[in-house]
Amino acid sequence: MTKETTSFIVQLLFFTALLFGIHYYILSHFFNGELYFPLWTIYAFNVVLVLIMFFVLYYISNKNNNKTLQFFLGLTLLKMGLAIVFLLPLFLGKSNHAQLEIINFFAPYFLFLAFEIFSLNKFLQKG
Repeated sequence: MTKETTSFIVQLLFFTALLFGIHYYILSHFFNGELYFPLWTIYAFNVVLVLIMFFVLYYISNKNNNKTLQFFLGLTLLKMGLAIVFLLPLFLGKSNHAQLEIINFFAPYFLFLAFEIFSLNKFLQKG
């Protein structure tokens, strides 16, 4: 593993732990019900997608610098589609708290997206 990938993974794990801790604290103090998606599944989903995107874009940037942006946009669209598939049970009425569950998903989703864009921008400027 290169220094950039190790640094990215450490930053991602720290960001995830911090965000999960804050999210869990807020949720446990303001909500007492049962959710369809446990909080850890939402974070696992986001972390896996961010890691996949990083490694694919890292590989693409080392192979062909000209296609990195197109791959980023395509992977982001794929990631959005996977998010809809992930949330499909909520759209089909499987949860009593669908609005809270959607907020629980998209708040970390967009924060992970911002982290991903910031990290990839920093990484691609070096390379």
